[in-house]
Amino acid sequence: MKGIKAKISLLVSLVLLSCVLISACSKSSISKKQTTVRVAEVTRSIFYAPQYVAIEKGFFKKEGIKVDLKTTWGGDKTMTALLSNGTDIALVGSETSIYVYAQGASDPVINFAALTQTDGTFLVARKKPAVFSWEQLKGKEYLGQRKGGMPEMAGEFTLKKHGIDPHKAIKLNQSIDYANIPNAFAAGVGDYVQLFEPQASLFEKKGIGYIVASFGSESGKLPYTSYMAKQGYLKENKDVIERFTRALYKAQLWVENHSAKETAKVIAPYFEDTPMDIIETVVDRYKNQHSYATSPILEENAWNHLLTIMQEAGELPKKVDYKTLVNSEIAKKAVK
Repeated sequence: MKGIKAKISLLVSLVLLSCVLISACSKSSISKKQTTVRVAEVTRSIFYAPQYVAIEKGFFKKEGIKVDLKTTWGGDKTMTALLSNGTDIALVGSETSIYVYAQGASDPVINFAALTQTDGTFLVARKKPAVFSWEQLKGKEYLGQRKGGMPEMAGEFTLKKHGIDPHKAIKLNQSIDYANIPNAFAAGVGDYVQLFEPQASLFEKKGIGYIVASFGSESGKLPYTSYMAKQGYLKENKDVIERFTRALYKAQLWVENHSAKETAKVIAPYFEDTPMDIIETVVDRYKNQHSYATSPILEENAWNHLLTIMQEAGELPKKVDYKTLVNSEIAKKAVK
């Protein structure tokens, strides 16, 4: 077992052992009167604009919730924080909940609200083609994302969709750490690279590379980034979770009904090193390809599509039914 699945397998084992040894893992440690909610986001991204809007526009505050937001930088680290009670809620790819479940966690991680509904990466070419076609990737070096992660799986799914075997038709390079992929491409490594925003737009602005395709548009609707919590926490903090989800829904509607410029202005404090025009460009791009979920309801067809993509990538440890790891009732109640 390699990549993120191996890391999650190890952390589940460690956390299960620690839960036997320390009382902090007991259900009694969770306060039913909790109003401060600790949220661990897998990365800091314009892709998560509705979350920052919910904080900045006071939607959480109006629901009596103070969000303690921390960026944990990686799916394995985010899951570690959640499983060890280092956070109450995790914002991370839904595939991680499947990895945890497959390892036999006694308190499974449940997805209860969707934030994004497509992949958030883009294909960036070193040279700008007059007309782009996927055939142009054949035989070229392609800097991919981490094995077992949703970006890489969505990327491979898209390549196969266009008749390209990612392990035979291209020179797939996965030897570079996630954080160093943009720097490697900027230094001259690779002909194509799969990048998140705002890096893709920044590269385009500087002439380092050119966005030629969207993996979000190509790979279809997915529960790409979701809010999740341990089943025990959801049961003991039902009212808090419902209020949290209501606030999120208000923010989702706000982003949907306001311009990219207005959203960019609200979330700018979270991206101090990114020029305002780039933030606006990125928000507009994500809105146009419907990456931001306009409802927190995680739909069953999107979940099943996730399973298909994971299976085709050879990363699905076991098929997990929608109702096993998704609680849709919370979100349905919120939208009413």
